[in-house]
Amino acid sequence: MGKTIAEKIFKAHLVDNPFGDTHVIKLDAVFCHEITTPIAITDLMARGKDRVFDPKKIKAVIDHVTPAKDSKTATQGKIVRDWARRHGIIDFFDIGKNGVCHALFPEQGFVRPGYTIIMGDSHTCTHGAFGAFAAGVGTTDLEVGILKGVCAFKAPETIKINIIGELKPGVFSKDVILNLIGKIGVNGATNKVIEFTGNVVYEMSMESRMTLCNMAIEAGATCGICYPDIITVDYLWPFISKDYASKEDALEDYRKWISDPDATYAQVMDFDVSYLDPQVTFGYKPDNVKSVGEMTDVQVDQVYIGSCTNGRLEDLRIAADVLKGKKIADTVRGVVSPATPTVYSNALEEGIIKIFMDAGFCVTNPTCGACLGMSNGVLAEGEVCAATTNRNFNGRMGRGGMVHLMSPATAAATAIAGHITNSSLFNG
Repeated sequence: MGKTIAEKIFKAHLVDNPFGDTHVIKLDAVFCHEITTPIAITDLMARGKDRVFDPKKIKAVIDHVTPAKDSKTATQGKIVRDWARRHGIIDFFDIGKNGVCHALFPEQGFVRPGYTIIMGDSHTCTHGAFGAFAAGVGTTDLEVGILKGVCAFKAPETIKINIIGELKPGVFSKDVILNLIGKIGVNGATNKVIEFTGNVVYEMSMESRMTLCNMAIEAGATCGICYPDIITVDYLWPFISKDYASKEDALEDYRKWISDPDATYAQVMDFDVSYLDPQVTFGYKPDNVKSVGEMTDVQVDQVYIGSCTNGRLEDLRIAADVLKGKKIADTVRGVVSPATPTVYSNALEEGIIKIFMDAGFCVTNPTCGACLGMSNGVLAEGEVCAATTNRNFNGRMGRGGMVHLMSPATAAATAIAGHITNSSLFNG
């Protein structure tokens, strides 16, 4: 019987089947940040197990609140900083080098097709864009991963979603995933892997695929996965060029991580996006989704462009194309957070940062801060934010605030108009 990509990865990493369909798998990497890892570190220390399974396979960053905003967040950073030094974790990214984890770690080449990765962060599924099995886990699983380099999962049932057709101008991967979540619901893929296939996915950049996989968790999925192809190889080439004689050799090796034609799926869906319009959320769940055209009467107080979903260079370019030569509305606060120092630097060199600043945006350092309402753009009660982030839960960006999720193009257009609107009004 054929296997899905997730089943192939599990088989290649299987350590034990202790009972039932529980699979203990070997990990290729454990990612850490200063919000969830300090709890694991402190508990391991209390148990007399302050060790790491392999310092080269642990990558850590301080990204959620940086620079620290108070004594509590300073302490969280210090715990991770001291731990990284104590165990010789070379790939530790502190202020000045740090960025949003799910943008920074791929950018550093820490993910490969066929890898198994865990992190105490639900959007770890982003790394599935490279054909890896990557999942967010709780504190206990993170502790075991740090200590032993293994993690237990149930057998990975997979939903295959063929995204086909041709995207209209002004429609992006964020619109695709928002619409998809709206169709299948926040529990539509609970405890399953979503396998994204189809010509639209195959034509996407790695950055767009990361946006797609990033929000798989918002449909309940453990992981979203794309097949590795030449676009994957091109992205990773600076990191793998010494491992392969040519890109073609790398591609041939990586293509073993695609599903077999006779693989068995829990569900297969065809999703034609040819007639899809730009999408936006309207409530407190990511499956509350409408077309932008149905939401144009919604005034906004703040526009936020950033996060692990849409803070990469491609996203900033898209928003800058809309903003160029224009000013944001007087009633709107514009905040943009380039996801990593490299994104920031490249955006400076390309003149993108100047476009944002000329339009009236505040440009912050790379951080997750605003997305989860911890720093750099928290909302006041009753305020409304148009955001390129991934969650619109009640209070997500600040108690009593409302968050509408959308693409960078729609966010930029909304900043100009002062209310939710379609980017096509400002293009050209």
